[in-house]
This record gives sequence, structure tokens and C-alpha cells, in this order.
Amino acid sequence: MDSISPKTLRLVLILVVLAFFVTLLNLLTIPNPLMRPFMRPSATPLPVVPAPGELGADERATIEVFKRVSPSVAYITNTAIRRDRFFFNTFEIPQGSGSGFVWDDKGHIVTNFHVVQNADTILVSLQDQSAFPASLVGVDPDYDLAVVRIQAMPSHLTPVMIGSSKDLQVGQKVLAIGNPFGLDSTLTTGVISALGRSIKSMSDKTIHDVIQTDAAINPGNSGGPLIDSFGRVIGVNTAIVSPSGSSAGIGFAVPIDAVNRVVPHLISTGKVPKPMIGVVLLRDSLARKWKLEGAIVQSVSPNTPAADAGLTGIQESETGDIYVGDAIIGLNGEKIQTSDDLLRLLESKSPGEEIELSLKRGGEERTVKLKLGLQ
Repeated sequence: MDSISPKTLRLVLILVVLAFFVTLLNLLTIPNPLMRPFMRPSATPLPVVPAPGELGADERATIEVFKRVSPSVAYITNTAIRRDRFFFNTFEIPQGSGSGFVWDDKGHIVTNFHVVQNADTILVSLQDQSAFPASLVGVDPDYDLAVVRIQAMPSHLTPVMIGSSKDLQVGQKVLAIGNPFGLDSTLTTGVISALGRSIKSMSDKTIHDVIQTDAAINPGNSGGPLIDSFGRVIGVNTAIVSPSGSSAGIGFAVPIDAVNRVVPHLISTGKVPKPMIGVVLLRDSLARKWKLEGAIVQSVSPNTPAADAGLTGIQESETGDIYVGDAIIGLNGEKIQTSDDLLRLLESKSPGEEIELSLKRGGEERTVKLKLGLQ
């Protein structure tokens, strides 16, 4: 058999390769379903559909409020200094973060107490990305409020507008601006879900007249402002109710009327003067168990306004019998049914202010006047 020459072999290989490419080209150009994954049609950007009109009035108002208020909202980080137990080196560890807002042009920033609790260093970042170390001015754990101060030029500071919480209504639109999960300048909207709520503060004291909202409040929103539709601050976001720790449609804010009463004291003196009568009150659960009405005086501290006014607490006779002393059933004409009612009414009073207490002892009622002391 004659051998195939190299020239002929090359020609055959060239023909085989050409046949392969011709076959492949035919397969790619034939609409074969098996080959569709290999086919890429050409594509162009979709046409932009023009808006049928302008944004709604409500949307424009929300955008305007956000633009006006967001420069006032700050991002606050809290770090603690720790020492290495082996090498005695010091280092900073992050403890938490939250939000705050500019109170005035002197650099005072309002936030939650739990945002700055146990902080060794505090850093405040504004919307323009400028960051300033902050010093702690004052705290009030009973209201979960704190004030820090930064050394910033007034041109960097945009103080908020303050509203009022006494005329709020359920269903009223509200906006929350903060830094949830470290994401700065985040806006959420909702309504006031309820008014007059009570929650426990960091000091286990009851905060009264708290605002409940369904505006999403997540970790990092704490200390940020709750705003009405006019752009006025009506509360300070402080807590959420959620098993997962994220927003579940139930958030709470300290009412701005309480904030506006507390913050000036924190700026001026670093603490809030608390009025006191000078009594220890019986737990409400025990009072209800014994079917007692009012705030029951358990004991009276000596050299206090209550002692000077002749108030009497619970006493035990030599035979072991218990005698209930005074029950406080009114303050300046307002009825008191529980110890919480009394504490709520005292919150709006100042040391040195004269009040009138309505008392009940042994079925007989009387009134006494006294000047509140300083706690």
C-alpha cells in the first residue's frame, strides 16, 4: 500500500478542521433548542418611562423635612480602655454606638444614657463626615438621657427645632432619623401608635408619658430624634420591643417635654435636681393585695418635708398588729391611685416648690401643704 504524502495529510487535516467549523457555525445559527444556552441575543438599555407627574405633597414634605433635619443628627461611638493582663498594654475596644442630635450652637449633643454608659472615649460624627472627640457633660439614667459636647465651629452645627409632646395625637405622622447598624442618615417613617406608655429606664425607674411609634427603630437609632411632620423634635428614640433585637413595629421615645426639662439641668450642672417628699412608698402590688387606695406611705424619713408635715407610715404594735398610716390620694387636686401616679406628678415639680397633698388615714381625709426637698 502506498504511503500518504505529508502534503496530502496536511490537506486532509485542513479540510477536517474547516468542516468542523462549518458544522459549528451551522449549529449556532440554527434555532435549535439544545443550543439556546450558547446563544446570546443582543440587548440595549430599556427606555426610561417619564414620570406622569410631580411627587405627591406628602412625599415632598417628607423629603424636605429629612433634608432640613438630617444635618442635625450625629453618629456616636463609645469605646472603653482595657489593659492586657499579661503585657499591661492599654487598648481600646468598641462598646457600642448610637445616635444623637445637635442641641445648640455650643456643641451640645443629646443622646441616650445607655449609648455613652461606661465610655472612656466618645466620638461624634456629623453628617458632613467631620468627627470630633466628645466630653461627657451630664447624664440622667432615670430618663435614659445624656449630654456630650464637641468642640466644633458653629458653622458645623445645625441645632434642631424643639416641639411639644403635650398636644400629640395617636395617628399623627412621625419620622425617625438615626444610624441603625452604623448606617448613617437613615430615615424611617410611621405614626404615633400610642401615648402615655410607661417603660423602665436604665436605673429601673419608670419613665412616664412615653411615645409609642411604629416607625422602624433598630439598634443604632437609640438617642436619635423622633420628628413630627413640621421637622420639630417631639421625642428621643430610646427602646424597642423585639425578641430578635430588631424593629418589630413597637418603638418608644422619651417625650420632648421631659427632655426639654432635663437637658438644661445637665448642661448647667451635670445632673438633674430631683424633688422629694421624704417618704418610702409601699409597693403597689402589696397595696392592691391589701385593698388599699392611693400611694401608701411605708415609712417617713426624719428631717424631711413629710416628717415636718406630720405624715405617718405603717406601724406595728407591741402585739404584732399592723396599722396603716397615711395614704397619699391627691397632689394639687389631681387624684392619685398608685405610687407611680405620685412619682409622675412629682417629675414636673422642682425642689423648693410648695405643693398640697391630699391624705387619707383611718377613713378620714385631710390636706397638708409642704415644700419639696432636694433628693
